[in-house]
Amino acid sequence: MLLGALLVLLLLGGAGPASAHAALTSTDPGDGTVLRRAPARVTLTFSESVGLRDDSFRVLDPDGHRVRTGESGHADGRSETARVTLPGELGEGTYTVAWRVVSADSHPVSGAFTFSVGKPSQATAPVDTGPAEDPLTAALHKIARYLSYLAAALLVGTAAFAALCRPPDPAPLRRPLVAAWWTLLASTVALLVLRAPYEAGTGPSTALDPTALGDTLVSRPGVLLLVRLALLPPIALYLARTARTTRTARTTRAARLGRRTPLAAAVGVALAVGLALTWAAAEHASAGAQVPVAMTSAVLHLLATAVWLGGLAALLTLLRAGRPAPPAAVVARFSRTAFAAVTVLVVTGVYQSWRGLGSWQALTGSTYGRLLLAKVVLVAVLLGAAAVSRRWTSALLSAPAAVPAPGRVPERVPQPAGGPPPEEPPPARPPAPDGASALRRGLRRSVLAEAVVAAVVLAVTTVLTATPPGRTAEETVRAAGAADGVRPASVTTIPFEIGGTARGTVQITLDPGRTGDNAVQAVVFGPDGSLAAVPELRLAFTLPDKDLGPLQAELVDRGGYWSANTLTLPLPGVWTMKATVRVSEVDQVSEERRIRILP
Repeated sequence: MLLGALLVLLLLGGAGPASAHAALTSTDPGDGTVLRRAPARVTLTFSESVGLRDDSFRVLDPDGHRVRTGESGHADGRSETARVTLPGELGEGTYTVAWRVVSADSHPVSGAFTFSVGKPSQATAPVDTGPAEDPLTAALHKIARYLSYLAAALLVGTAAFAALCRPPDPAPLRRPLVAAWWTLLASTVALLVLRAPYEAGTGPSTALDPTALGDTLVSRPGVLLLVRLALLPPIALYLARTARTTRTARTTRAARLGRRTPLAAAVGVALAVGLALTWAAAEHASAGAQVPVAMTSAVLHLLATAVWLGGLAALLTLLRAGRPAPPAAVVARFSRTAFAAVTVLVVTGVYQSWRGLGSWQALTGSTYGRLLLAKVVLVAVLLGAAAVSRRWTSALLSAPAAVPAPGRVPERVPQPAGGPPPEEPPPARPPAPDGASALRRGLRRSVLAEAVVAAVVLAVTTVLTATPPGRTAEETVRAAGAADGVRPASVTTIPFEIGGTARGTVQITLDPGRTGDNAVQAVVFGPDGSLAAVPELRLAFTLPDKDLGPLQAELVDRGGYWSANTLTLPLPGVWTMKATVRVSEVDQVSEERRIRILP
């Protein structure tokens, strides 16, 4: 189950480039602008608050040399901005600004743009703008995040199952609790160590750099991971104390009553809520609109998920073949608990979907929306399996207990007083399984199916939390439109193969990314992330829904980048953009991407 879910996670996680919640709404100077005199500073504005790194800005001159800049900071104290001062002796030519910040939901986001002083450079030297993402670091980070979700769900859900469903012998649940605790500890440490290379886009070998690790420990994501680590010892003590009380409660009624004191229950709930907050405060709920409501909803959503999915694992452990079957009353209590958890999941899930999407078009026109649809389908399958389990539970509760028939007594066999002993009776046949045993086997299979689907749902959820919500694009449009009537640009990055295993990328900007006339700018990057010169670059746009196109963008090589002054896109909708890159005199590659053109 775990390996299958990890496979889904890696497939979904590798489907596109790394992305984050924060979106760049404007730059000053603007991308591609030509200035009469050198600017005093560079300012970026984002759709939400961002965190800055020591190397958040790298400004490169026309020869590819790094320009000495001042310390980066927020403009006028606004957390959604990033600013760096420039020296006053910038010469004539085209400058490249490579930037990298950390979104409020803890995911890094990066990019680059150019501006020119005096006039654009005739020829631009290859420029290393820095790594976008290290594949190995990103994969390890995703696996650690998924394992932390899985372990938290198992830990909280199993403990809640023991407290709410009250199995007579909770000893079999000790092993999953211990495994979940250690897995959560290991995955949290891994996330803490991988945080610095994940933000910097470097390989795992830089994870133990003392300076980078020290910076991580004082950042908001690092502090939240430390809080999660600090909560694990009290959780272990609480579970150990609860286990000791449970063992005593088997022989002492007073201890059984003491096990259910309101104080013990309040401590358990507080620890679970604190653990859930370390996720909610580091992801989409911590940024955007209605943060207090969103944080509350996220905590309830996480706890309800844990109670349901972790409870499924606990019930499956008790139903495992070879163990005494749990009483029907325990199964019935979990059925009622799971129903309440599902109700909370539906309510909070609807709210979070509304908050993240922003419009019906984003449901199919954004990666976030498509992942959300996949999750909804999987949850529907999960609810179907839960309904089957509920029917098995009802049948188990209504099954009559196996009791001797009234008035029937065992038959007595006369024994001789002496003489040879009686003949040995034939070996007894194994008793046929009664109806309750068959019902428990059916319930076990149904719960196993629920658990498998639940693991896949958790994998999709992990990817969803690292995907920018659909509302972000619309907020970007509104924010940019309110600023001097300037509309935002649509930026698309398309990877292509150069030969063998080498891959380059084309960054294509449509300004303003709406119907009507658009300016087009395209920058080609080589495998090492530096600017690359290619013999030819062509762009074609089609609108399949209206059978329109292809419309060709007449790109001109401007020395370092390609541009077209005007491209007219007459209708809104999801267009297909085809980029053809001629990498040599005889070889060319073509790649397609879908982009949304707004009205």
